Amino acid sequence: MSWGTELWDQFDNLEKHTQWGIDVLEKFIKFVKERTEIELSYAKQLRNLSKKYQPKKNSKEEEEYRYTSARAFLATLNEMNDYAGQHEVISENMTSLITGELTRYVQELKQERKSHFHDGRKAQQHIETCWKQLEASKRRFERDCKEADRAQQYFEKMDADINVTKADVEKARQQAQLRHQMAEDSKAEYSSTLQKFNSEQHDHYYTHIPHIFQKIQEMEERRIVRIGESMKTFAEVDRQVIPIIGKCLDEITKAAESIDHKNDSQLVIEAFKSGFEPPGDVDFEDFTQPMKRTVSESSLSNSRADGKSEPKFGGKSKGKLWPFIKKNKLMSLLTSPHQPPPPPPASASPSAVPNGPQSPKQQKEPLSHRFNEFMTSKPKIHCFRSLKRGGAGPEDFSNLPPEQRRKKLQQKVDELNRDIQKEMDQRDALTKMKDVYIKNPQMGDAASVDHRLAELGQNIEKLRLEVQKFEAWLAEVEGRLSMRSEARRQSGLYEAQNTSAVNSCAQDRESSPDGSYTEEQSQETEMKVPATDFDDEFDDEEPLPTIGTCKALYTFEGQNEGTISVAEGEMLYVIEEDKGDGWTRIRRNEDEEGYVPTSYVEVYLDKNAKDS
Repeated sequence: MSWGTELWDQFDNLEKHTQWGIDVLEKFIKFVKERTEIELSYAKQLRNLSKKYQPKKNSKEEEEYRYTSARAFLATLNEMNDYAGQHEVISENMTSLITGELTRYVQELKQERKSHFHDGRKAQQHIETCWKQLEASKRRFERDCKEADRAQQYFEKMDADINVTKADVEKARQQAQLRHQMAEDSKAEYSSTLQKFNSEQHDHYYTHIPHIFQKIQEMEERRIVRIGESMKTFAEVDRQVIPIIGKCLDEITKAAESIDHKNDSQLVIEAFKSGFEPPGDVDFEDFTQPMKRTVSESSLSNSRADGKSEPKFGGKSKGKLWPFIKKNKLMSLLTSPHQPPPPPPASASPSAVPNGPQSPKQQKEPLSHRFNEFMTSKPKIHCFRSLKRGGAGPEDFSNLPPEQRRKKLQQKVDELNRDIQKEMDQRDALTKMKDVYIKNPQMGDAASVDHRLAELGQNIEKLRLEVQKFEAWLAEVEGRLSMRSEARRQSGLYEAQNTSAVNSCAQDRESSPDGSYTEEQSQETEMKVPATDFDDEFDDEEPLPTIGTCKALYTFEGQNEGTISVAEGEMLYVIEEDKGDGWTRIRRNEDEEGYVPTSYVEVYLDKNAKDS
C-alpha cells in the first residue's frame, strides 16, 4: 500500500489532505492550551477559596480553631491548597510536554510538507515541459511532411508541362528534394523527442512521483502517530497526579474522622464556664400566717415596732428569683460583688477613700444575665468588644468570671515560666561562652558578655516577681472556687435538714386546737419551709425585708454598678449581711439599695435575724 502507486494522479487531493492533517494538529494544540488555562484558573480559584476561609492571625477566628471540627476544616483548607497545586502541575506538564512540543513539531511538519510538494510540482512542471517539446516536434514534423508533399506535387506538375523550361523543372526538383530532406530530419527529431518523453514520463510516474508521495505518506503517518502519543500524554499527565490528589482526599477524610464531639463539648465548658453557682430554691412565703396568728395588741405592736416579722415574708436569699422576676429586680439581685472590697481609709476625708471596687457585674452575674445585659446596654457591648479586641483591662483579669479568670491567670503563669526558661537558656549559653573565652582569650574577651549576663539576670528576676504576683492571684481565685464548692456541698446537707423541719412544722399546726402558733415558731418554720407553691404575681414582688441597721463609718463613693454611695455617719437599713465576700447589701429607701464594703459600716442585726 503506497500512495505513489495507488494515488499517482491525486497530487492536488493529497495536498489538501495533508493541510487538513496539520489543521487537526493545530486544533488539538489549541484545545490543550485552553485546557491548561482552565486548570490554572481552577487552581487559582481553589487557592483563593482556601485563603478566603483561612483564619486571620491574631483574631477571634484563630481562637476558634482549638475545636476538633474547626481544626478538621482547617486541614481541609490546607489539603485543598495542595489539591490546587496538583492542577497547576497538570497545566505545567501539558504546556511543556504537549503544547510546546507539538508547536515545534507543527513548524517542522509545515516545512517538510512544503519541501515535498515543491518537489512534486517541480516534477510535474518538468514532465509538462517534455510534453510541450514533444508536441512542438510533432507539429514541426507534420508541417515539414506537408511541405515536402506540396513540393513533390509541384515538381511533377512542372516536369509534365512541355512549355516549362528545363531550368525551371530542375529547380522544382531540387526544391522537392530539399523538402523531403527536411521532413526526414523532422521525423528523426520527433522520434528522438518521443523516445525521450516516454522515458521521462515513465520515470515521472514510476520513480519520481512515487518517491515524493511516499515521503508525503511517511510524513502524514508520523503526524498521526504524534497526535496519538500526545493524546496518551494528555491522559498520563492527569493520571500522574491522581495518587497525590487521592492522598489529599484521604487526608481530608482522616481530618473528618478526627473530629471528637466530646472533646469539643469539653472545650466549650472550659471556654465559657463562669464559675458562678446556680440560683438556689425560692423560699415559701406563707401569707396565711396572719390569719392563724392569735390576735394580740402586744404582739402586733411589737412586730411593727421591731420590724421582726419582715423576715417571715421575705426570707429570700440573693439571686434566687431571677428566672421569674422583672429585669430591674434581676439586675439588683445578681450584682453582689465578688471583688475584694477596698480597705477602710486611714481618715474620713474623701481624698483618702479609694474609687471603690471594680464593677461587680462581670464577676457575679450568671451567663444568661450577662447576655441579656449585653443585648440591652450599648455601652456594655462596646466594652465587651473592646475586651475581645484585646483592649486595656485589669492586669489580674478581675473583669472576668472566676473560672475564666483562673484560666487566664494560669495561661499567664505558664507564659511567664516559658519566658524565664528562655532567659535562663540564654544565660547558660553566655556563661559557657564566657568560660570558653576565659580558657582561650584569643577567641574573645570574657568581659564583653558580662553586661548581657547582668541584663539576663535582671530580666529573670523581674519575670520571677511577675510569676509570684500572678501565682498569688491564681491561688486566691482557686481558693474561692474551692470555698464555693464546699458551700455547695453544705447546702445539700442543709436542704436535707429542711425536709425534716417542714414535717415537724406541719405536725405542730395539726396539733394546735385553734390553728395558731407562736411567732418564734413561725419565724423558724418560714425560714426553712421549701418552695411548694408560687404566687402568680411575680412581677409585683415586694422588696427584701430589712434584717437590721448600720452606720457608715466612712464615706464610700459607689461609682460602679451594683454599689451605692454613703456618707460618713449616715444610718441605713441592712437587707443582706456579708456572705464572706466582704460586701453588705443595704437600703436607703424603697428606690435606693446596693452594696457597700463591710469594713465601711458598723452593722446592728436584729435578734431574730441573728437567730435565723
